[in-house]
Amino acid sequence: MQNPRYALVAYVRNPVGEFVENLRRELHPALPHLAAHVTILPPRHLQASESSALEILEVHCSKVEPFEITLGDVETFTPITPTIFIRVERAAYRMRELHDRLNTKMLSSHEEWPYMPHLTIVKMAAEEQAQRALAVARDRWADYPGTRRIRVEELTFVREAQENCWVDLAPVPLGRTLVSPNTR
Repeated sequence: MQNPRYALVAYVRNPVGEFVENLRRELHPALPHLAAHVTILPPRHLQASESSALEILEVHCSKVEPFEITLGDVETFTPITPTIFIRVERAAYRMRELHDRLNTKMLSSHEEWPYMPHLTIVKMAAEEQAQRALAVARDRWADYPGTRRIRVEELTFVREAQENCWVDLAPVPLGRTLVSPNTR
């Protein structure tokens, strides 16, 4: 892909992530499988090389301690876009601060919409489909018995390989560990 786009995400690899992935498959089976994630930097073109961007990410992210977010209600971005998502309810400000810290210099991008921390469930083709999916997602989420908390400890720098297909380039840990985990 010429002039690929890049993003920075935090994968959700816990029961709530599994819930979202299963719900996405139910609501839109034709959609390629995407791992559940919250986006820190939405898709953008880089102003420099991948390696330079990764260096900047590592420097900035090493100064941010891991944190926990809590998910809130299921909502939609319709009529702007037929997307169903779960809003980050608690500690959304931490994600906004991280976004603002990283959306600078070679990672800077004019974003189409204001940044709002969320976990996307599914993007439908049309508003009518999104309204039906919203009702199902709200019912399923209301019945979900598991945790609604997500620990954000590591981000992943990704590149778009083709539409709806992203390739992981590198993990980007938050915080600085001065002592090896094996010596604790």
